[in-house]
Amino acid sequence: MVNSDRSVIRLATLHDLAGITALLQANSAGRGGTLNGDFPADKVEGMLRRAGVRTVVAQRDEAITGVLFSAIPTQHEPEMINAMLHAWPPGWHCWLYGPVCISEAERGKGLLKRLYHHMCQYHQGAPVLFIQAQNSRSIQAHQRLGMYPVAKFAMQDEDFFVYSHQG
Repeated sequence: MVNSDRSVIRLATLHDLAGITALLQANSAGRGGTLNGDFPADKVEGMLRRAGVRTVVAQRDEAITGVLFSAIPTQHEPEMINAMLHAWPPGWHCWLYGPVCISEAERGKGLLKRLYHHMCQYHQGAPVLFIQAQNSRSIQAHQRLGMYPVAKFAMQDEDFFVYSHQG
């Protein structure tokens, strides 16, 4: 557990479900946010319970202010993840990074970096994630983590970049 700037960074538990769901829903595409997809409670619970998933949260006082999901890829990934993995040159030798979400009040304060460094403790190899090509804020945030585009793919008439530390 890491505690800095009053935020506690730790592994998530099912007790965090309501806070994680509220954060993701507030920033989902259906509500004008930049997260790809929507995140009802049953979907978030499934993500938390999925084998091979690690989830790190930032908590300030009682509120979940940040969340980062990760997983080891399997052969049964959603279509978007499979498209990303097929575009990424090394393929399946990686760990899946995301989704990640930081509350609006905490953005720009280094919370993403703390979540990411905490998550790296649990994985070997390269993180791999996709970002919508028009999402300049996310692109800049991940470039500050030392990530860079290693591939590109299109799905449903949208372009996405694949970001990682290697490629």
